Amino acid sequence: MNIEHGTFVEKYDLLGCIQCGRCTGGCPVTVRTDLNVRLFVYETVDDDRLEALSEKHEIWDCTTCNNCALRCPKGLDPFEVLLGLRSMQVEEGNIEPTAISALESVFNNGNPWGKPRALRCNWMEDIEGVEKVRILEKGEKADVLIHTCCTACYDPRIIPLARNLVRVMEKAGVDYGFIGEEETDCGSEVRRLGEEGLFEMLDEDNTELFDAYDSGRIVCLSPHCYNTFKNECENIKTPVLHYTELVAEIIREGKLELTGEIDSKVVYHDPCYLGKKNKVFDEPRYILGRIPGIELMEFNQSREISLCCEGGGGKMWVESESKEQRLSETRILDAKEMGADIVAVACPFCLLTLEDALKAKGFDEEMRVADILELLGESI
Repeated sequence: MNIEHGTFVEKYDLLGCIQCGRCTGGCPVTVRTDLNVRLFVYETVDDDRLEALSEKHEIWDCTTCNNCALRCPKGLDPFEVLLGLRSMQVEEGNIEPTAISALESVFNNGNPWGKPRALRCNWMEDIEGVEKVRILEKGEKADVLIHTCCTACYDPRIIPLARNLVRVMEKAGVDYGFIGEEETDCGSEVRRLGEEGLFEMLDEDNTELFDAYDSGRIVCLSPHCYNTFKNECENIKTPVLHYTELVAEIIREGKLELTGEIDSKVVYHDPCYLGKKNKVFDEPRYILGRIPGIELMEFNQSREISLCCEGGGGKMWVESESKEQRLSETRILDAKEMGADIVAVACPFCLLTLEDALKAKGFDEEMRVADILELLGESI
Protein backbone atom coordinates (compact mmCIF):
# COMPACT_ATOMS: atom_id res chain seq x y z
CA MET A 1 0.00 0.00 0.00
CA ASN A 2 1.62 3.22 -1.19
CA ILE A 3 1.38 5.76 1.63
CA GLU A 4 3.94 8.56 1.84
CA HIS A 5 5.43 8.92 5.29
CA GLY A 6 3.60 11.48 7.38
CA THR A 7 0.79 12.19 4.91
CA PHE A 8 -1.91 10.48 6.99
CA VAL A 9 -0.70 12.20 10.16
CA GLU A 10 -0.72 15.61 8.50
CA LYS A 11 -3.99 15.21 6.62
CA TYR A 12 -5.96 14.37 9.75
CA ASP A 13 -3.85 16.35 12.25
CA LEU A 14 -3.32 13.21 14.30
CA LEU A 15 -0.66 14.81 16.49
CA GLY A 16 -3.28 17.31 17.65
CA CYS A 17 -5.18 14.52 19.41
CA ILE A 18 -4.72 14.50 23.20
CA GLN A 19 -6.30 11.05 23.62
CA CYS A 20 -8.98 12.31 26.00
CA GLY A 21 -11.45 9.69 24.78
CA ARG A 22 -14.39 12.04 24.39
CA CYS A 23 -14.85 10.84 20.81
CA THR A 24 -15.34 7.22 21.82
CA GLY A 25 -17.36 8.25 24.87
CA GLY A 26 -19.85 10.07 22.65
CA CYS A 27 -19.91 7.58 19.78
CA PRO A 28 -23.42 6.07 19.59
CA VAL A 29 -22.38 2.86 17.85
CA THR A 30 -19.99 1.85 20.65
CA VAL A 31 -23.04 0.47 22.49
CA ARG A 32 -23.46 -2.18 19.78
CA THR A 33 -20.07 -2.60 18.06
CA ASP A 34 -16.36 -2.83 18.90
CA LEU A 35 -15.56 0.51 17.25
CA ASN A 36 -13.13 2.61 19.33
CA VAL A 37 -12.51 5.89 17.50
CA ARG A 38 -9.88 7.11 19.96
CA LEU A 39 -7.82 3.96 19.50
CA PHE A 40 -7.91 4.24 15.71
CA VAL A 41 -6.70 7.84 15.90
CA TYR A 42 -3.90 6.78 18.25
CA GLU A 43 -2.74 3.82 16.16
CA THR A 44 -2.86 5.55 12.76
CA VAL A 45 0.01 7.81 13.86
CA ASP A 46 2.21 4.80 13.05
CA ASP A 47 2.47 4.51 9.24
CA ASP A 48 3.47 0.87 9.55
CA ARG A 49 0.09 0.11 11.13
CA LEU A 50 -2.09 1.73 8.47
CA GLU A 51 -2.61 -1.27 6.23
CA ALA A 52 -3.57 -3.58 9.10
CA LEU A 53 -5.89 -0.95 10.57
CA SER A 54 -7.62 -0.37 7.23
CA GLU A 55 -8.45 -4.08 7.09
CA LYS A 56 -10.43 -4.02 10.34
CA HIS A 57 -14.18 -4.28 9.77
CA GLU A 58 -14.84 -1.78 12.57
CA ILE A 59 -13.95 1.08 10.22
CA TRP A 60 -17.26 0.34 8.48
CA ASP A 61 -19.29 0.63 11.70
CA CYS A 62 -18.96 4.44 11.75
CA THR A 63 -22.10 6.30 10.64
CA THR A 64 -20.27 9.67 10.34
CA CYS A 65 -22.89 11.19 12.64
CA ASN A 66 -20.45 13.94 13.73
CA ASN A 67 -20.78 13.26 17.48
CA CYS A 68 -17.04 12.71 17.85
CA ALA A 69 -16.22 15.97 16.06
CA LEU A 70 -18.66 17.95 18.19
CA ARG A 71 -17.14 16.56 21.38
CA CYS A 72 -13.48 16.92 20.42
CA PRO A 73 -11.82 19.67 22.53
CA LYS A 74 -9.13 20.12 19.86
CA GLY A 75 -11.59 20.68 17.02
CA LEU A 76 -10.61 17.52 15.13
CA ASP A 77 -12.85 15.30 13.00
CA PRO A 78 -11.99 11.79 14.26
CA PHE A 79 -14.48 10.07 11.95
CA GLU A 80 -12.50 11.37 8.95
CA VAL A 81 -9.66 9.05 9.99
CA LEU A 82 -11.98 6.10 9.46
CA LEU A 83 -13.01 7.44 6.05
CA GLY A 84 -9.33 7.72 5.18
CA LEU A 85 -8.83 4.06 6.07
CA ARG A 86 -11.86 3.11 3.98
CA SER A 87 -10.38 5.02 1.06
CA MET A 88 -7.13 3.09 1.39
CA GLN A 89 -9.05 -0.17 1.11
CA VAL A 90 -10.93 1.03 -1.97
CA GLU A 91 -7.66 2.10 -3.62
CA GLU A 92 -6.44 -1.46 -3.18
CA GLY A 93 -9.63 -2.80 -4.76
CA ASN A 94 -10.94 -4.13 -1.46
CA ILE A 95 -14.49 -2.80 -1.66
CA GLU A 96 -17.19 -4.03 0.68
CA PRO A 97 -19.19 -6.58 -1.40
CA THR A 98 -22.54 -4.99 -0.59
CA ALA A 99 -21.27 -1.59 -1.77
CA ILE A 100 -19.86 -2.66 -5.13
CA SER A 101 -23.17 -2.60 -7.00
CA ALA A 102 -24.07 0.81 -5.53
CA LEU A 103 -20.76 2.37 -6.60
CA GLU A 104 -20.95 0.81 -10.06
CA SER A 105 -24.50 2.09 -10.47
CA VAL A 106 -23.48 5.62 -9.49
CA PHE A 107 -20.74 5.54 -12.13
CA ASN A 108 -22.99 4.09 -14.85
CA ASN A 109 -26.42 5.52 -14.01
CA GLY A 110 -25.87 8.52 -11.73
CA ASN A 111 -27.65 6.83 -8.81
CA PRO A 112 -26.80 4.02 -6.35
CA TRP A 113 -30.02 2.06 -6.80
CA GLY A 114 -29.28 0.32 -10.10
CA LYS A 115 -31.98 2.31 -11.91
CA PRO A 116 -31.63 3.79 -15.44
CA ARG A 117 -31.31 7.53 -15.78
CA ALA A 118 -34.26 7.52 -18.18
CA LEU A 119 -36.59 6.74 -15.24
CA ARG A 120 -35.29 9.53 -13.01
CA CYS A 121 -38.28 11.79 -13.66
CA ASN A 122 -41.08 9.22 -13.59
CA TRP A 123 -42.06 10.38 -10.10
CA MET A 124 -43.19 13.72 -11.59
CA GLU A 125 -46.25 12.24 -13.31
CA ASP A 126 -49.84 12.88 -12.13
CA ILE A 127 -49.16 14.96 -9.02
CA GLU A 128 -52.33 16.18 -7.33
CA GLY A 129 -53.09 19.80 -8.23
CA VAL A 130 -50.02 20.14 -10.47
CA GLU A 131 -50.51 20.52 -14.22
CA LYS A 132 -46.86 19.94 -15.10
CA VAL A 133 -43.61 19.85 -13.12
CA ARG A 134 -41.19 22.43 -14.47
CA ILE A 135 -37.94 21.02 -15.86
CA LEU A 136 -35.51 23.80 -16.67
CA GLU A 137 -33.59 24.26 -19.89
CA LYS A 138 -29.89 25.07 -19.67
CA GLY A 139 -29.49 28.77 -18.96
CA GLU A 140 -33.11 29.18 -17.86
CA LYS A 141 -33.73 31.30 -14.79
CA ALA A 142 -35.50 30.21 -11.60
CA ASP A 143 -35.39 31.48 -8.04
CA VAL A 144 -35.10 27.92 -6.74
CA LEU A 145 -33.36 24.97 -8.39
CA ILE A 146 -34.40 21.76 -6.62
CA HIS A 147 -32.05 18.79 -6.35
CA THR A 148 -34.34 15.81 -5.84
CA CYS A 149 -32.03 13.14 -4.32
CA CYS A 150 -31.59 9.72 -5.95
CA THR A 151 -33.62 7.98 -3.26
CA ALA A 152 -36.59 10.32 -3.77
CA CYS A 153 -36.48 9.67 -7.51
CA TYR A 154 -36.59 5.89 -7.34
CA ASP A 155 -37.61 4.50 -3.95
CA PRO A 156 -41.41 4.00 -3.79
CA ARG A 157 -41.47 4.92 -0.10
CA ILE A 158 -39.55 8.17 -0.63
CA ILE A 159 -41.10 9.33 -3.92
CA PRO A 160 -44.07 10.95 -2.06
CA LEU A 161 -41.61 13.37 -0.44
CA ALA A 162 -40.57 14.80 -3.80
CA ARG A 163 -44.17 14.94 -5.00
CA ASN A 164 -45.27 16.80 -1.87
CA LEU A 165 -42.39 19.25 -2.23
CA VAL A 166 -43.70 20.12 -5.69
CA ARG A 167 -47.20 20.62 -4.26
CA VAL A 168 -45.80 22.95 -1.58
CA MET A 169 -43.84 24.96 -4.17
CA GLU A 170 -46.92 25.30 -6.38
CA LYS A 171 -49.19 26.23 -3.48
CA ALA A 172 -46.76 28.92 -2.29
CA GLY A 173 -46.16 30.30 -5.78
CA VAL A 174 -42.41 29.68 -5.65
CA ASP A 175 -40.48 30.16 -8.90
CA TYR A 176 -38.87 26.72 -8.95
CA GLY A 177 -37.53 24.16 -11.39
CA PHE A 178 -35.79 20.80 -11.68
CA ILE A 179 -32.80 19.63 -13.71
CA GLY A 180 -34.49 16.50 -15.00
CA GLU A 181 -32.78 13.35 -16.26
CA GLU A 182 -29.34 14.97 -16.19
CA GLU A 183 -29.53 15.32 -12.40
CA THR A 184 -26.96 13.00 -10.83
CA ASP A 185 -25.84 11.56 -7.51
CA CYS A 186 -24.49 14.11 -5.02
CA GLY A 187 -21.57 11.88 -4.02
CA SER A 188 -22.17 11.95 -0.28
CA GLU A 189 -22.37 8.20 0.26
CA VAL A 190 -19.79 7.56 -2.45
CA ARG A 191 -17.25 9.47 -0.38
CA ARG A 192 -18.37 7.77 2.85
CA LEU A 193 -17.82 4.41 1.17
CA GLY A 194 -14.22 5.42 0.46
CA GLU A 195 -14.44 6.08 -3.30
CA GLU A 196 -12.68 9.45 -3.38
CA GLY A 197 -11.98 9.32 -7.12
CA LEU A 198 -15.64 8.86 -8.01
CA PHE A 199 -16.60 11.57 -5.55
CA GLU A 200 -14.22 14.02 -7.23
CA MET A 201 -15.78 13.19 -10.60
CA LEU A 202 -19.28 13.80 -9.23
CA ASP A 203 -18.13 17.05 -7.63
CA GLU A 204 -16.97 18.31 -11.03
CA ASP A 205 -20.11 17.07 -12.79
CA ASN A 206 -22.50 18.66 -10.29
CA THR A 207 -20.61 21.95 -10.20
CA GLU A 208 -20.72 22.16 -14.00
CA LEU A 209 -24.39 21.17 -14.01
CA PHE A 210 -25.46 23.78 -11.46
CA ASP A 211 -23.46 26.45 -13.27
CA ALA A 212 -25.51 25.77 -16.40
CA TYR A 213 -28.66 27.20 -14.76
CA ASP A 214 -29.46 30.74 -13.66
CA SER A 215 -30.80 29.97 -10.19
CA GLY A 216 -30.84 32.05 -7.05
CA ARG A 217 -30.67 29.10 -4.66
CA ILE A 218 -30.25 25.34 -4.75
CA VAL A 219 -32.70 23.49 -2.50
CA CYS A 220 -32.06 19.87 -1.51
CA LEU A 221 -34.59 17.33 -0.34
CA SER A 222 -31.96 15.24 1.44
CA PRO A 223 -29.66 16.50 4.22
CA HIS A 224 -26.90 14.34 2.74
CA CYS A 225 -27.07 16.11 -0.64
CA TYR A 226 -27.41 19.42 1.20
CA ASN A 227 -24.30 18.85 3.30
CA THR A 228 -22.26 17.72 0.30
CA PHE A 229 -23.12 20.65 -1.95
CA LYS A 230 -22.86 23.18 0.87
CA ASN A 231 -19.69 22.00 2.59
CA GLU A 232 -17.76 19.59 0.38
CA CYS A 233 -18.13 20.92 -3.18
CA GLU A 234 -16.02 24.05 -2.89
CA ASN A 235 -16.70 25.35 -6.40
CA ILE A 236 -20.49 25.50 -6.06
CA LYS A 237 -21.09 29.20 -5.49
CA THR A 238 -24.91 29.26 -5.48
CA PRO A 239 -26.37 29.28 -1.94
CA VAL A 240 -27.56 25.81 -0.88
CA LEU A 241 -30.56 25.23 1.41
CA HIS A 242 -32.37 22.24 2.85
CA TYR A 243 -36.06 22.19 2.02
CA THR A 244 -37.03 22.89 5.65
CA GLU A 245 -35.16 26.19 5.50
CA LEU A 246 -37.09 27.28 2.41
CA VAL A 247 -40.47 26.06 3.66
CA ALA A 248 -40.01 27.78 7.03
CA GLU A 249 -39.19 30.98 5.14
CA ILE A 250 -42.28 30.89 2.94
CA ILE A 251 -44.53 30.13 5.92
CA ARG A 252 -43.08 33.12 7.79
CA GLU A 253 -43.71 35.29 4.74
CA GLY A 254 -47.37 34.21 4.67
CA LYS A 255 -47.07 32.45 1.31
CA LEU A 256 -48.18 29.02 2.53
CA GLU A 257 -51.34 28.42 4.53
CA LEU A 258 -51.62 25.21 6.50
CA THR A 259 -55.25 24.42 7.22
CA GLY A 260 -55.58 20.64 7.46
CA GLU A 261 -55.49 19.38 11.05
CA ILE A 262 -53.26 16.52 12.14
CA ASP A 263 -54.47 15.68 15.62
CA SER A 264 -51.38 13.83 16.84
CA LYS A 265 -48.52 13.86 19.29
CA VAL A 266 -45.43 14.33 17.14
CA VAL A 267 -41.80 13.92 18.18
CA TYR A 268 -39.15 15.22 15.79
CA HIS A 269 -35.98 13.23 15.11
CA ASP A 270 -33.01 15.46 14.18
CA PRO A 271 -31.15 13.96 11.20
CA CYS A 272 -27.39 14.02 11.86
CA TYR A 273 -26.53 15.66 8.54
CA LEU A 274 -29.14 18.38 9.01
CA GLY A 275 -28.69 19.07 12.72
CA LYS A 276 -25.27 18.09 14.03
CA LYS A 277 -23.55 18.78 10.71
CA ASN A 278 -25.32 22.02 9.75
CA LYS A 279 -27.13 23.37 12.83
CA VAL A 280 -30.57 23.32 11.20
CA PHE A 281 -32.62 22.66 14.33
CA ASP A 282 -35.30 25.34 14.52
CA GLU A 283 -36.78 25.34 11.01
CA PRO A 284 -38.20 21.79 11.11
CA ARG A 285 -39.74 22.46 14.52
CA TYR A 286 -41.15 25.78 13.32
CA ILE A 287 -42.90 24.04 10.41
CA LEU A 288 -44.35 21.30 12.60
CA GLY A 289 -45.53 23.90 15.09
CA ARG A 290 -47.54 25.64 12.35
CA ILE A 291 -49.50 22.54 11.38
CA PRO A 292 -52.91 22.65 13.14
CA GLY A 293 -53.53 19.92 15.70
CA ILE A 294 -49.94 18.83 16.22
CA GLU A 295 -48.66 18.56 19.78
CA LEU A 296 -44.89 18.79 19.37
CA MET A 297 -42.75 16.72 21.72
CA GLU A 298 -38.98 16.40 22.23
CA PHE A 299 -36.73 13.39 22.63
CA ASN A 300 -34.34 13.54 25.59
CA GLN A 301 -31.60 13.08 23.00
CA SER A 302 -32.35 15.85 20.54
CA ARG A 303 -30.65 18.66 18.63
CA GLU A 304 -26.84 18.46 19.13
CA ILE A 305 -27.12 15.18 21.04
CA SER A 306 -29.72 13.54 18.80
CA LEU A 307 -29.38 9.77 18.53
CA CYS A 308 -28.17 8.63 15.11
CA CYS A 309 -30.47 6.32 13.13
CA GLU A 310 -27.47 4.57 11.51
CA GLY A 311 -28.55 5.47 7.98
CA GLY A 312 -25.56 7.63 7.04
CA GLY A 313 -21.88 6.98 6.43
CA GLY A 314 -22.59 4.44 3.71
CA LYS A 315 -24.50 2.26 6.16
CA MET A 316 -27.42 1.84 3.76
CA TRP A 317 -25.09 -0.52 1.88
CA VAL A 318 -22.77 -1.87 4.58
CA GLU A 319 -24.46 -3.60 7.51
CA SER A 320 -22.81 -3.88 10.90
CA GLU A 321 -21.78 -7.35 12.04
CA SER A 322 -23.28 -6.61 15.46
CA LYS A 323 -26.37 -8.50 16.62
CA GLU A 324 -27.15 -5.90 19.29
CA GLN A 325 -30.26 -3.72 19.03
CA ARG A 326 -30.03 -1.12 16.28
CA LEU A 327 -30.01 2.55 17.26
CA SER A 328 -33.11 3.11 15.12
CA GLU A 329 -34.95 0.54 17.25
CA THR A 330 -33.81 2.32 20.41
CA ARG A 331 -35.20 5.54 18.94
CA ILE A 332 -38.56 3.95 18.22
CA LEU A 333 -38.76 2.50 21.73
CA ASP A 334 -38.09 5.99 23.13
CA ALA A 335 -40.90 7.43 21.00
CA LYS A 336 -43.26 4.67 22.08
CA GLU A 337 -42.49 5.31 25.75
CA MET A 338 -43.23 9.01 25.26
CA GLY A 339 -46.65 8.24 23.82
CA ALA A 340 -45.88 9.71 20.40
CA ASP A 341 -48.23 9.02 17.51
CA ILE A 342 -45.80 10.16 14.82
CA VAL A 343 -42.01 10.27 14.60
CA ALA A 344 -41.32 13.14 12.20
CA VAL A 345 -38.13 13.28 10.16
CA ALA A 346 -36.61 15.46 7.45
CA CYS A 347 -34.37 12.93 5.72
CA PRO A 348 -35.01 10.00 3.35
CA PHE A 349 -32.49 7.74 5.10
CA CYS A 350 -33.95 8.48 8.54
CA LEU A 351 -37.41 7.69 7.21
CA LEU A 352 -36.32 4.32 5.84
CA THR A 353 -34.32 3.20 8.87
CA LEU A 354 -36.83 4.35 11.49
CA GLU A 355 -39.80 2.91 9.62
CA ASP A 356 -37.98 -0.40 9.31
CA ALA A 357 -37.32 -0.31 13.06
CA LEU A 358 -40.97 0.53 13.73
CA LYS A 359 -42.06 -2.57 11.82
CA ALA A 360 -39.37 -4.72 13.45
CA LYS A 361 -40.72 -3.74 16.87
CA GLY A 362 -44.31 -4.39 15.81
CA PHE A 363 -45.54 -0.86 16.52
CA ASP A 364 -46.63 0.02 12.97
CA GLU A 365 -50.32 -0.34 13.81
CA GLU A 366 -50.19 2.31 16.56
CA MET A 367 -47.43 4.70 15.44
CA ARG A 368 -46.01 5.94 12.17
CA VAL A 369 -42.87 7.58 10.84
CA ALA A 370 -43.43 10.48 8.46
CA ASP A 371 -41.28 13.06 6.75
CA ILE A 372 -42.26 16.68 7.34
CA LEU A 373 -43.10 16.89 3.63
CA GLU A 374 -45.71 14.17 4.07
CA LEU A 375 -47.28 16.04 6.98
CA LEU A 376 -47.26 19.24 4.92
CA GLY A 377 -48.98 17.34 2.13
CA GLU A 378 -51.74 16.37 4.55
CA SER A 379 -52.14 19.94 5.78
CA ILE A 380 -52.11 22.09 2.62
